[in-house]
Amino acid sequence: MSGRPEIAVIGAGAWGTALAQLVASDGRNVLIWAYEPEVVEAINTDQANPAFLKGTDLASSIRATGDLADLAGIPILLAVTPAQVLAKILSGLADAPRDLVLCSKGIEAGTGRLMNDVAREACPASEIAVLSGPTFAHEVAAGLPTAVTLACSGGEAQWERLMPAIARPTFRPYYSDDVTGAEIGGAIKNVLAIACGLVDGLGLGQNARAALIARGYAEMLRFGEALGARPETLAGLCGLGDLVLTCSSTSSRNFSLGIALGEGKRADDLMVDRTTVAEGAFTAPVLAALAEDRAIAMPIVAAVNAILEGEPPREVVAALLARPLKSEQERRP
Repeated sequence: MSGRPEIAVIGAGAWGTALAQLVASDGRNVLIWAYEPEVVEAINTDQANPAFLKGTDLASSIRATGDLADLAGIPILLAVTPAQVLAKILSGLADAPRDLVLCSKGIEAGTGRLMNDVAREACPASEIAVLSGPTFAHEVAAGLPTAVTLACSGGEAQWERLMPAIARPTFRPYYSDDVTGAEIGGAIKNVLAIACGLVDGLGLGQNARAALIARGYAEMLRFGEALGARPETLAGLCGLGDLVLTCSSTSSRNFSLGIALGEGKRADDLMVDRTTVAEGAFTAPVLAALAEDRAIAMPIVAAVNAILEGEPPREVVAALLARPLKSEQERRP
């Protein structure tokens, strides 16, 4: 790599590596921070990350580091760490004015904070944006057509800075200023994807999965509006779009986790065996607690949380089906 990197990616999992590959596709220098020394070595030696994105030859302008200090002075950072470690990792950065784009989806366990709240506390000098939408890492890395929401707390001025760095011919960001909505859509869809996987694992059929997606989307709207998100944001790429993708493919870690739970496997055993994070398993308990505290009806989220805690899936589903009938348009909490 010659010259100072113009953009850095924090996190070298599948999604972080795919984003590095994306933004390096026009030849610009990209630095990616990895927690694992062996990942740093593989990227710098072989231009590959077989641990997390096997089969992808990385651009020659991508270099890796294990030292967060190397990111100092880089004006655009994409944060792609698991949601539950974002605060810890960002606290290792020297705070400075920059664009910090959050690409992780989740709610912080223990505090109930969205990722933009975590980032604002850890990096108060940064201007926060959220990148969210229907994205499988391997497809983005391969250059397949993808569209996402880029929600900018700094408004259109920040959008104008970030668009040239992120947009590519096959990767189309759409502007929003609803950071809260973009985050809520991405967090809740992970929990609903586990629910849809459970439907498949239990053999309940495609009718049930379609109904669950629709009713889960209603829960997303209720929760989002209670926290100030706009309904049109949740109807877009970062809400409904991401929900449809994640709830219908085994390429989704959360959907695959749900299938395994429906087939009778235990959540604790499944989480121990995974090298990649199914973020919905961490989001479900905090989301269920927030909904209960705010009296927001989210029975599907509550059911997923109950199953993750060890309740028998078929009994939980039977209780869902036994709920009182009501108007489909009812929107009360």
